Amino acid sequence: MSLLLAAVLAAAAPAGSACPDLVTSEAMVCRALDAQKRGDPEGAAQSFEQAAIASGDKDISTARLFAAAGNLWIEANKLDRAATALDKAISLPGLTPQQHGEALLDRARAAEAAGDLPTARAKLKLAAASIAADPFYWYFSAALAVREGDQAAARSAIDKALSLAPNDPTLLFEAGHVAHFAGDDATARRYWADAAAADPRGATGKAAAKAVELLGVTPTVTVPTPPPPAPAHK
Repeated sequence: MSLLLAAVLAAAAPAGSACPDLVTSEAMVCRALDAQKRGDPEGAAQSFEQAAIASGDKDISTARLFAAAGNLWIEANKLDRAATALDKAISLPGLTPQQHGEALLDRARAAEAAGDLPTARAKLKLAAASIAADPFYWYFSAALAVREGDQAAARSAIDKALSLAPNDPTLLFEAGHVAHFAGDDATARRYWADAAAADPRGATGKAAAKAVELLGVTPTVTVPTPPPPAPAHK
């Protein structure tokens, strides 16, 4: 979940236990939160989008609602819907510079997932102005560079991410992928082992441990010592 979506969810928590049966922005937000709690990103995205439409473009909360919808459309793998909602969010006033950058990052994520790598890179470059201090920005830049086939850019981006959050298992896991992509299996193994150690019970740590297992262990080649010569018979 993006920081922007988390902020929207926290700020929009309903006061009551049940959502009112009304067609208002507040009621739609309530339904979005309920759907989010149930693990239904598509339903949550739909309700956030309806809440944004009900608010109208002049409401300063509308951009945040569209951004939240876009983030959840990505989670639901509805990439066209995500792109539309995020483009709307980006075009409206109401987002702080940080939130605007996160919306651009989400727009880049939607484009990358849809296979539109040029758009993903273009949106990512625009986001840099406000969220270049976010390690996830560099994490995504590294992952995108791998898809673009750019080893140098991938290494530079993941190094920057790790400089900001050196012990994050997600970043360490991606660093392993970048090293493997560059043909450096020894470094990939080290990063994946570090990720597994940092998150031994989590999904990322388990995936990293599996990656180490699949990569295998490079055997140590030992040159045998030749036996001493047999004593000469007299």
